[in-house]
Amino acid sequence: MDSTSKKHKASDYLKFIIPSIIGLILFLMPFKYKGESTIPVALFANTLMDALFELLPIVLLVLVSFTTIMTFIYILLKPSFIENNKYLKEKFNVNLFWIIARTIGMIFCFLVFFQAGPEWIWSEDTGGLLLNDLMMPLVPMFLFAGFLLPLLTNFGLLEFVGSLLTPIMRPLFLLPGRSSIDCLASWVGDATIGVALTNKQYEEGYYTTREATVIATNFSASSITFCLIVLSQVGLTHMFGKWYLVVAIAGIIAAIIVPRVPPLSKKPDKYYAGEKKDLGESIPEGYTVFSWGLHLALERAKTSWDFKKYLKSGIFTVLDMWIVVFPVLMSFGTVSLIIAEYTPVFQWLGVPFIPILKLLRIPYAVEASQTMVVGFSDMFIPAIIGSSIPSELTRFVISAVSLVQVVFLSEVGAVILASKIPVSIVELFIIFIERTIVTLPVIAVLAHLLL
Repeated sequence: MDSTSKKHKASDYLKFIIPSIIGLILFLMPFKYKGESTIPVALFANTLMDALFELLPIVLLVLVSFTTIMTFIYILLKPSFIENNKYLKEKFNVNLFWIIARTIGMIFCFLVFFQAGPEWIWSEDTGGLLLNDLMMPLVPMFLFAGFLLPLLTNFGLLEFVGSLLTPIMRPLFLLPGRSSIDCLASWVGDATIGVALTNKQYEEGYYTTREATVIATNFSASSITFCLIVLSQVGLTHMFGKWYLVVAIAGIIAAIIVPRVPPLSKKPDKYYAGEKKDLGESIPEGYTVFSWGLHLALERAKTSWDFKKYLKSGIFTVLDMWIVVFPVLMSFGTVSLIIAEYTPVFQWLGVPFIPILKLLRIPYAVEASQTMVVGFSDMFIPAIIGSSIPSELTRFVISAVSLVQVVFLSEVGAVILASKIPVSIVELFIIFIERTIVTLPVIAVLAHLLL
């Protein structure tokens, strides 16, 4: 502590402390507003959404169309303003797979917006649900997250917390200590915020490919607010304390086990573009864990007070999420919801879980099995299906499993696929199944003990 104090002035401490406290309050400080639990950044986003509610579908249509049209303009014409701009070229110079995904996303967007074509595309259970209920709140959420996330990432908080928690995060989860902030940002805020934070840290060279994939697929849990919505759907809000404890325990166990098996264990420990940032995990002589973390935080904070750089970074982050994520979200999300709603595919995939559920003594095992895999399309569908099952125990298990599965294509999965984190849809599905297999017995046993 003495060596740190000698090297830094009082103003350095303020540069670290003030933005970090503001960031913690904005993203990690839940409070009650009109009887519901929320966080400040979510309240800001919801307020803006309410004010622009009529315009947001048009905004989404424009953003998705802009991305797709500009992609084709680059492919066909290669205009100099894109060719000579590294940022624009990176966004619009994509392979055939993403061209198709963006094109399908734009087509779906138009069909849903104008309610044209087959109803199974634009209905309130498929494309309509995605565009009007799931994507609209993300427009303002991405806006505020893009400009406010640097308060958590750029002013030393991650360096400080990372130094303190590395002794825990490394042996348990095979991750650097700074990743604990990702988990907290997702858990009490919004899962997409966690993915955006992880992707940004990956691009900047703080996480390897393996670490970024592990964090995005194991720590991007749903917010407390969404947990309450799910629990309300299955009629178990009076059990929130017990239920949330079970979800937390199962989530931690899955985060310990799943990264140690393929495909996550096979991901390379390589850095994005070969660039690696010093995480400060090796503590020099003369420092304690605390004083070294504080030293790193102060050094980072001193170099981050550049408003133009901050503003530029925020604009690029928002554009990344708006123009890259939304077309992919619309295409993958709508297709997965159509499959879930109009085909028996997820019911077939759930059949192998019937003997497992019976072995775990879960009532209505056949009905419950239908919810085990359908959550890959959307996290809320298992709660909708399970809400009609008479057994409280079964509804308890279904709702808890759906929360800890984490990866679902109508939101988090599509956001991950649209990020720089190199993970395929097949790998996401395998990780989803692994998390289900790991957490189902844990949740079932705890449910029998607590109910």
